[in-house]
Amino acid sequence: MPVRTSPVFQIFELQHQEAKTLFLALGKQVKSKKAIELQTKLEFLELFVDLMEKVHFQNLSLGNDIFSPFKDLKRSLRKTHHLKLVERNLRSREEKTELLYDSYREYLMVQKRKIQKEAFDLVVGSPLKTWDDFSEKAHQTSRGIKPLTINTAINQLVQEELESIHRELKTPMSSQGFRDLFESLRKIIMLENLLIQLGFNPIFVSAIHEEISQLKENLKPWYSNHLAFQTLSGFLAEKTSISKKYMEWIKELKVEKKSLSSEIEKQAFSLLNKVLV
Repeated sequence: MPVRTSPVFQIFELQHQEAKTLFLALGKQVKSKKAIELQTKLEFLELFVDLMEKVHFQNLSLGNDIFSPFKDLKRSLRKTHHLKLVERNLRSREEKTELLYDSYREYLMVQKRKIQKEAFDLVVGSPLKTWDDFSEKAHQTSRGIKPLTINTAINQLVQEELESIHRELKTPMSSQGFRDLFESLRKIIMLENLLIQLGFNPIFVSAIHEEISQLKENLKPWYSNHLAFQTLSGFLAEKTSISKKYMEWIKELKVEKKSLSSEIEKQAFSLLNKVLV
């Protein structure tokens, strides 16, 4: 009698196929939209591997062994996403002030070409067999797993992310702390949605789930501001003299970041007090 594959593999298989299709498209031309879509797919596939690693906890190298061929690509795609947010911030600034920031725009174009080349080289230099091997290994790890085991593993991963937030949450939070908070919330939301897709009861009541999702959404303006401030600072560091419009912009970004950070900290502490009671 053949060994049954866990239903979680069916979800993996769909995401894997969609990711592979996007990967092939990027092999022709790197476009930001498809790059960001592939990044999202890879984030789910990596989370699936984390889940399988938790199920097969005896094999401590399982996660790195399966997903490691995709780590560099995921990092490169994230750079594409980050630059897209910086470009959006620039457009917003120009519309708001009715000023042009041509030299900064040219600087971003140079960065964009470098990032796109890096992503393209990683795509065309990666054998398609890597995707097939990944699917086969994922299939093997998904065989014979009982539903209760999956449920338990997902709950354990969520608890680990909550404990990580609890350890890192302090006032004032560092920039890395905000980034880690965003990543933890993203994983928690994906894991709980996976539970629901598999027919299990959600971990959190709807009000808490909504609060988690809202905090993650509220972190997006902070992230956009952080990337804009970081990139603009790098640009200005290369200048011997800085014009008034750039000085005003960097100061406004700094003030905005302080305000956003304070609000996020309050929301994060409030949420954590509810979910760790």
